[in-house]
Amino acid sequence: MRKYGVIGLGQVGATVAYTLVQHGTVDELVLIDHNEALAQAQKLDLDDASPRLGSTTKIILNDYSALADAEVLIVASGNIGAIDMTSPKGRFGEYDSNQAIVRDIAPKIVASGFKGILIDIMNPCDVMTDYLQRMTGFDRNRVFGTGTFLDTARMQKYVGQALHTNGKNVAGYVYGEHGNSQFVAWSTVSVNGQSIANFKDLDLKQLEEDARQGAFAVMAGKKYTNFAIATCGVRLAEAVSADEQLACPVSAFDPDFGTYVGMPAVIGKNGIESLIHLDLTADEQASLASSAKFIKSKVDVLPQATK
Repeated sequence: MRKYGVIGLGQVGATVAYTLVQHGTVDELVLIDHNEALAQAQKLDLDDASPRLGSTTKIILNDYSALADAEVLIVASGNIGAIDMTSPKGRFGEYDSNQAIVRDIAPKIVASGFKGILIDIMNPCDVMTDYLQRMTGFDRNRVFGTGTFLDTARMQKYVGQALHTNGKNVAGYVYGEHGNSQFVAWSTVSVNGQSIANFKDLDLKQLEEDARQGAFAVMAGKKYTNFAIATCGVRLAEAVSADEQLACPVSAFDPDFGTYVGMPAVIGKNGIESLIHLDLTADEQASLASSAKFIKSKVDVLPQATK
């Protein structure tokens, strides 16, 4: 029996839950949200879809103890309304509210006896992933965030559009913070097997900025993002369940920096199976170190778990 949990049932968490149910990924799904009416409504809506689906998912509502035998837990809590698209804070608009959520849910997750893999979507993603690991005390490989998995997809999309090819034909990684200090490691990027350096007419700075601002382009129209980030969360969860050994960029703990930061890693049944250290240029290494330093500075000042 395959069992997942989702904490936070706003636009992102609800889309994660719907995707899992619609795909028939799980037999049991634990849904948790502090808003009882919202949680109940999401369950009812998913249950209403059940007779028209090719699979059946048992939904358990607001029961932390049911997480004890869950394989994967996706944390999608947050307050999207706290993000001001015009503010330089970016995703750090949720910094204050989400750190409080972490302090609330972390001990409940631990008390549940959860032994699986925790995937964080909360913003600012790298900071909250690190904070969740610190507050739960789980092994670092068991906790990781979506990080630059989505930013890399946006980069692939924009490069693909510029070259009139499918973004799936674009390989490479966005590194660093899921936020303003992220960067495209162009030394890793290729299109149909050819180095991006072979395409002389591309405006790489603009493409990088397009990827960085991708979320805000969506939020300008609908005030939140949900489809792409939920897809990323589900994809990573399925990679865990399948022990897929999937190489992809996520927010993973790098001991060289002492914090979580977006970089390529291998995802399998143990969560982060290994980090992938590519030969970045000196400038790219410096950008990664700077981004990681920024992330760590924002985690270190948060109240820590008492022993």
